[in-house]
Parts: sequence; structure tokens; C-alpha cells
Amino acid sequence: MSSNAEMDARIARLEDRHAIEELVVLYGFYVDERDVDGLSEIFCRDAALISEDGTYAAEGLENILQTYRQRFTTLGPSYHYTHGHVVRFDPNDPDAATGLVAAHAEVQSNETAMQVGLRYKDAYRRVEGSWRFLKRTLSFMYYMPFSEMASDLGDRNAVRMAGDQKPSDWPEALYASDGNAFLKEFHRTSA
Repeated sequence: MSSNAEMDARIARLEDRHAIEELVVLYGFYVDERDVDGLSEIFCRDAALISEDGTYAAEGLENILQTYRQRFTTLGPSYHYTHGHVVRFDPNDPDAATGLVAAHAEVQSNETAMQVGLRYKDAYRRVEGSWRFLKRTLSFMYYMPFSEMASDLGDRNAVRMAGDQKPSDWPEALYASDGNAFLKEFHRTSA
């Protein structure tokens, strides 16, 4: 490969990474603004939205949008923000990538102020020149009222969405017998 072609390829990869990072930020804006039309533009038609605890299990764009519409009926103001994003491109498909996103959200759910520590495990696909979510998997370290954070952050059942108490999905090193299995798999498949 000539040096110009190599440079062009590297620039294209940086542009792709930037577009994927913007996609993740737009997701938070669209959720916070209840912009269902915006959400429809950032998911593939055959996308999936799931959560490790089973709260979310939608396949196909229309089911995903209906999931958000339903969620918005109990959600007051919210603020989603990301802290870090790791992107890995598929070496065999220039239109495919995966990602791991660290995030927090502050939400009012059923009139209770909640703090959420979450991660997104993503698969991205380029469709007609734009990067979109092919699969978005949510996992939670905690989802609890602000009033319970100081006393209960380390509680194993720290996912308290909609009145339920469920176990935290992570940190896997503390809770799973195969600690950090996801990170090991992420490194193995995206090297």
C-alpha cells in the first residue's frame, strides 16, 4: 500500500471512530429529549436492544421505539452522560465495529430521583454511509435512589428499577464465578 493510500485509510478509520463516538453521545441526547424520531435514525432496522437483567428485550426498530415510548411514560427528567468509549473495528468488514461504553445517568423514575451506573456493550453497522447501533446491551452496577447511595452502593441487589431489586450485573470480578468474562471475550474478539 502506498503511503498516500495508507494515510487515507488511517484518516478514514479516525473519521469512523469519531462518527461512532458521536452516535453514542446522540443516543443520550435523544433519550433525554424523548426524541423518538432521532432514536429511529441511530438504530438499524434489524437492531436489538437488550439488558443483561432482562428488563429490555426488543428486536427490530419498531419494537425498540415502542420500548422507549413505554419507558418514557414513567421516566421524568433524565441526564445520560458517557465517560469512556472503546471501539474495535472488524478486520474483515469495514462496515462493522463493536464498542464498550462506561456511563452514568441521573433519572427521575416513578417520581423518585435515581442514580444509575451502567455500561453499554454495542455492535455498530454502517448503513448507507452512517454508523448505527446494530445491538445495544445495557448492564447495571446500580440503579437506585440517591437517598440509598451512601448506605447501599456495595449491596449485591443494587439494581432497583421500578420497585424491583435485582443483582448488579458487574463488577464481574466480585459477583461472577468467571470474573471479567466479558472483558476477556471483548479483548479476544477485537484484537
